[in-house]
Amino acid sequence: MKHRKLVIIPTYNESENIQDMVRTVMNLDGHFELLVIDDGSPDGTGELVKGLQKDFDERLHLIERKGKLGLGTAYITGFKWALSHGYDYIFEMDADFSHDPKDLIRLYQACAEEGFDMAIGSRYITGVNVVNWPIGRVLMSYFASVYVRFITGLPISDSTAGFKCYHRSVLAGIKLDEIRFIGYAFQIEMKFTAWKLGFKIKEVPIIFTDRTRGTSKMSKGIFKEAVFGVIWMKIKSIFSPYQLNQSEWTESGLPVK
Repeated sequence: MKHRKLVIIPTYNESENIQDMVRTVMNLDGHFELLVIDDGSPDGTGELVKGLQKDFDERLHLIERKGKLGLGTAYITGFKWALSHGYDYIFEMDADFSHDPKDLIRLYQACAEEGFDMAIGSRYITGVNVVNWPIGRVLMSYFASVYVRFITGLPISDSTAGFKCYHRSVLAGIKLDEIRFIGYAFQIEMKFTAWKLGFKIKEVPIIFTDRTRGTSKMSKGIFKEAVFGVIWMKIKSIFSPYQLNQSEWTESGLPVK
Protein backbone atom coordinates (compact mmCIF):
# COMPACT_ATOMS: atom_id res chain seq x y z
CA MET A 1 0.00 0.00 0.00
CA LYS A 2 1.32 3.43 -0.94
CA HIS A 3 1.41 5.82 2.01
CA ARG A 4 0.71 9.51 1.63
CA LYS A 5 3.51 11.53 3.24
CA LEU A 6 3.43 15.24 4.05
CA VAL A 7 6.37 17.33 5.27
CA ILE A 8 5.35 20.51 7.12
CA ILE A 9 7.81 23.42 7.16
CA PRO A 10 6.92 26.67 8.95
CA THR A 11 8.73 29.72 7.55
CA TYR A 12 9.46 33.29 8.46
CA ASN A 13 12.06 35.08 6.33
CA GLU A 14 13.55 31.95 4.77
CA SER A 15 13.98 33.28 1.22
CA GLU A 16 17.64 32.25 1.24
CA ASN A 17 16.79 28.60 1.91
CA ILE A 18 13.26 27.78 0.79
CA GLN A 19 13.79 27.20 -2.93
CA ASP A 20 16.68 24.78 -2.38
CA MET A 21 14.73 23.04 0.39
CA VAL A 22 11.62 22.59 -1.76
CA ARG A 23 13.59 21.13 -4.64
CA THR A 24 15.54 18.80 -2.35
CA VAL A 25 12.40 17.38 -0.69
CA MET A 26 10.60 17.05 -4.01
CA ASN A 27 13.51 15.05 -5.45
CA LEU A 28 13.69 12.50 -2.61
CA ASP A 29 12.67 8.91 -3.23
CA GLY A 30 9.25 8.10 -1.83
CA HIS A 31 7.03 10.83 -3.31
CA PHE A 32 6.95 13.21 -0.36
CA GLU A 33 4.59 16.16 -0.45
CA LEU A 34 5.42 19.48 1.20
CA LEU A 35 3.29 22.04 3.03
CA VAL A 36 4.93 25.40 3.71
CA ILE A 37 3.23 27.56 6.33
CA ASP A 38 4.50 31.09 5.93
CA ASP A 39 3.83 33.76 8.54
CA GLY A 40 3.75 36.74 6.21
CA SER A 41 7.51 36.81 5.61
CA PRO A 42 8.47 40.34 4.49
CA ASP A 43 11.38 38.88 2.51
CA GLY A 44 9.03 37.22 0.00
CA THR A 45 9.36 33.59 1.12
CA GLY A 46 5.69 32.91 0.31
CA GLU A 47 6.01 34.34 -3.19
CA LEU A 48 9.00 32.12 -3.90
CA VAL A 49 6.95 29.06 -2.89
CA LYS A 50 4.10 30.14 -5.17
CA GLY A 51 6.57 30.45 -8.02
CA LEU A 52 7.64 26.82 -7.53
CA GLN A 53 4.16 25.28 -7.25
CA LYS A 54 3.69 24.96 -10.99
CA ASP A 55 6.79 22.75 -11.20
CA PHE A 56 5.68 20.06 -8.77
CA ASP A 57 2.35 18.64 -9.89
CA GLU A 58 0.22 19.51 -6.85
CA ARG A 59 2.79 18.11 -4.39
CA LEU A 60 3.79 21.55 -3.06
CA HIS A 61 1.24 23.31 -0.86
CA LEU A 62 1.23 26.72 0.83
CA ILE A 63 -0.71 28.26 3.69
CA GLU A 64 -0.07 31.98 4.20
CA ARG A 65 -0.82 33.56 7.55
CA LYS A 66 -0.81 37.24 8.45
CA GLY A 67 1.91 38.02 10.93
CA LYS A 68 4.36 36.01 12.99
CA LEU A 69 2.06 33.72 15.00
CA GLY A 70 4.56 31.21 16.35
CA LEU A 71 6.00 27.80 15.57
CA GLY A 72 3.44 25.83 17.56
CA THR A 73 0.38 27.40 15.98
CA ALA A 74 1.93 26.90 12.53
CA TYR A 75 2.35 23.18 13.16
CA ILE A 76 -1.14 22.81 14.64
CA THR A 77 -2.53 24.46 11.50
CA GLY A 78 -0.50 22.04 9.39
CA PHE A 79 -1.51 18.99 11.42
CA LYS A 80 -5.21 19.77 11.05
CA TRP A 81 -4.74 20.32 7.32
CA ALA A 82 -2.88 17.02 6.99
CA LEU A 83 -5.55 15.05 8.87
CA SER A 84 -8.38 16.60 6.85
CA HIS A 85 -6.58 15.75 3.59
CA GLY A 86 -5.96 12.10 4.48
CA TYR A 87 -2.17 11.88 4.90
CA ASP A 88 -0.79 8.77 6.59
CA TYR A 89 2.55 10.13 7.81
CA ILE A 90 3.20 13.74 8.76
CA PHE A 91 6.66 15.23 9.29
CA GLU A 92 8.05 18.33 11.01
CA MET A 93 11.21 19.88 9.62
CA ASP A 94 13.06 23.22 9.63
CA ALA A 95 13.59 25.21 6.43
CA ASP A 96 17.27 26.01 6.98
CA PHE A 97 18.92 22.61 6.27
CA SER A 98 19.84 22.09 9.92
CA HIS A 99 17.84 18.90 9.37
CA ASP A 100 19.11 16.83 6.45
CA PRO A 101 16.11 16.13 4.17
CA LYS A 102 17.53 12.69 3.34
CA ASP A 103 16.80 11.69 6.96
CA LEU A 104 13.07 12.00 6.24
CA ILE A 105 13.36 8.54 4.68
CA ARG A 106 14.88 7.07 7.85
CA LEU A 107 12.18 8.62 10.04
CA TYR A 108 9.51 7.23 7.72
CA GLN A 109 11.06 3.76 7.82
CA ALA A 110 11.10 3.78 11.64
CA CYS A 111 7.32 4.28 11.60
CA ALA A 112 6.14 2.48 8.46
CA GLU A 113 8.53 -0.49 8.56
CA GLU A 114 9.47 -0.85 12.25
CA GLY A 115 5.98 -0.12 13.61
CA PHE A 116 6.60 2.98 15.72
CA ASP A 117 3.92 5.65 16.01
CA MET A 118 6.39 8.52 16.15
CA ALA A 119 10.03 8.90 15.15
CA ILE A 120 12.30 11.68 16.38
CA GLY A 121 15.44 12.85 14.63
CA SER A 122 17.66 12.86 17.73
CA ARG A 123 20.87 14.86 18.22
CA TYR A 124 21.72 13.15 21.52
CA ILE A 125 20.71 9.47 21.38
CA THR A 126 24.26 8.43 20.34
CA GLY A 127 26.26 11.24 21.97
CA VAL A 128 26.21 14.90 20.90
CA ASN A 129 25.81 15.15 17.12
CA VAL A 130 25.69 18.91 16.51
CA VAL A 131 27.80 20.83 13.98
CA ASN A 132 28.59 24.57 13.98
CA TRP A 133 26.87 25.47 17.25
CA PRO A 134 28.85 27.41 19.88
CA ILE A 135 29.54 25.27 22.93
CA GLY A 136 27.22 27.37 25.09
CA ARG A 137 24.25 26.61 22.90
CA VAL A 138 25.12 22.92 22.71
CA LEU A 139 25.23 22.72 26.50
CA MET A 140 21.97 24.65 26.87
CA SER A 141 20.19 22.34 24.42
CA TYR A 142 21.63 19.13 25.88
CA PHE A 143 20.90 20.01 29.48
CA ALA A 144 17.42 21.21 28.55
CA SER A 145 16.63 17.61 27.62
CA VAL A 146 18.25 16.36 30.85
CA TYR A 147 16.05 18.82 32.74
CA VAL A 148 12.92 17.62 30.92
CA ARG A 149 13.70 13.97 31.74
CA PHE A 150 14.33 14.84 35.39
CA ILE A 151 11.10 16.83 35.84
CA THR A 152 8.70 14.76 33.71
CA GLY A 153 10.21 11.28 33.39
CA LEU A 154 9.92 11.53 29.59
CA PRO A 155 12.33 8.82 28.34
CA ILE A 156 13.65 10.78 25.37
CA SER A 157 17.22 12.03 24.92
CA ASP A 158 16.33 14.97 22.65
CA SER A 159 13.05 16.35 23.94
CA THR A 160 13.38 19.71 22.15
CA ALA A 161 14.00 18.14 18.72
CA GLY A 162 11.96 19.62 15.88
CA PHE A 163 12.56 16.90 13.27
CA LYS A 164 9.85 14.28 13.58
CA CYS A 165 7.55 11.82 11.83
CA TYR A 166 4.06 11.10 13.14
CA HIS A 167 1.67 8.39 12.09
CA ARG A 168 -1.68 10.11 11.63
CA SER A 169 -3.07 8.18 14.62
CA VAL A 170 -0.87 10.25 16.96
CA LEU A 171 -2.14 13.58 15.68
CA ALA A 172 -5.72 12.33 15.61
CA GLY A 173 -5.35 11.07 19.18
CA ILE A 174 -3.90 14.30 20.61
CA LYS A 175 -6.34 17.09 21.47
CA LEU A 176 -4.56 19.62 19.30
CA ASP A 177 -6.64 22.57 20.47
CA GLU A 178 -5.38 21.95 24.02
CA ILE A 179 -1.70 22.19 23.11
CA ARG A 180 -0.63 25.27 24.99
CA PHE A 181 2.86 26.30 23.93
CA ILE A 182 4.13 27.97 20.77
CA GLY A 183 7.96 27.93 20.96
CA TYR A 184 10.39 25.14 21.80
CA ALA A 185 8.11 24.09 24.65
CA PHE A 186 5.67 23.07 21.91
CA GLN A 187 8.12 20.38 20.80
CA ILE A 188 8.40 19.07 24.36
CA GLU A 189 4.63 19.17 24.90
CA MET A 190 3.87 17.16 21.76
CA LYS A 191 6.35 14.43 22.75
CA PHE A 192 5.17 14.37 26.36
CA THR A 193 1.52 14.15 25.31
CA ALA A 194 2.17 11.34 22.80
CA TRP A 195 4.13 9.42 25.45
CA LYS A 196 1.41 9.87 28.07
CA LEU A 197 -1.18 8.59 25.58
CA GLY A 198 0.83 5.39 25.12
CA PHE A 199 2.16 5.86 21.60
CA LYS A 200 5.38 4.07 20.66
CA ILE A 201 8.26 6.48 20.09
CA LYS A 202 11.70 5.87 18.58
CA GLU A 203 14.71 8.19 18.46
CA VAL A 204 16.63 7.99 15.18
CA PRO A 205 20.18 9.38 15.38
CA ILE A 206 20.85 12.35 13.10
CA ILE A 207 23.57 14.95 12.66
CA PHE A 208 22.23 18.47 13.24
CA THR A 209 24.07 21.22 11.31
CA ASP A 210 23.40 24.83 12.26
CA ARG A 211 22.05 27.09 9.55
CA THR A 212 24.54 28.79 7.24
CA ARG A 213 21.99 31.19 5.68
CA GLY A 214 19.26 33.27 7.32
CA THR A 215 18.85 34.04 11.02
CA SER A 216 17.91 31.94 14.03
CA LYS A 217 14.46 32.40 15.62
CA MET A 218 15.65 31.51 19.16
CA SER A 219 14.87 34.10 21.86
CA LYS A 220 14.99 34.41 25.65
CA GLY A 221 11.18 34.32 25.75
CA ILE A 222 11.09 30.98 23.93
CA PHE A 223 13.66 29.53 26.34
CA LYS A 224 11.77 30.83 29.38
CA GLU A 225 8.55 29.29 28.06
CA ALA A 226 10.25 25.92 27.85
CA VAL A 227 11.73 26.06 31.38
CA PHE A 228 8.46 26.89 33.10
CA GLY A 229 6.31 24.97 30.63
CA VAL A 230 7.91 21.68 31.63
CA ILE A 231 6.86 22.20 35.25
CA TRP A 232 3.31 23.08 34.14
CA MET A 233 3.11 19.92 32.01
CA LYS A 234 4.20 17.72 34.90
CA ILE A 235 1.67 19.27 37.30
CA LYS A 236 -1.10 19.01 34.72
CA SER A 237 -0.34 15.33 34.13
CA ILE A 238 -0.77 14.62 37.84
CA PHE A 239 -4.07 16.42 38.34
CA SER A 240 -5.57 16.01 34.86
CA PRO A 241 -4.43 12.77 33.17
CA TYR A 242 -4.04 12.86 29.40
CA GLN A 243 -6.88 11.25 27.43
CA LEU A 244 -7.15 10.16 23.81
CA ASN A 245 -9.15 12.42 21.52
CA GLN A 246 -11.62 9.64 20.78
CA SER A 247 -13.98 11.64 18.53
CA GLU A 248 -11.18 12.64 16.15
CA TRP A 249 -9.68 9.15 16.37
CA THR A 250 -12.87 7.42 15.29
CA GLU A 251 -13.67 10.06 12.67
CA SER A 252 -10.27 9.33 11.16
CA GLY A 253 -11.25 5.68 10.79
CA LEU A 254 -8.88 4.52 13.55
CA PRO A 255 -9.87 2.08 16.29
CA VAL A 256 -9.95 3.50 19.81
CA LYS A 257 -6.73 2.60 21.63
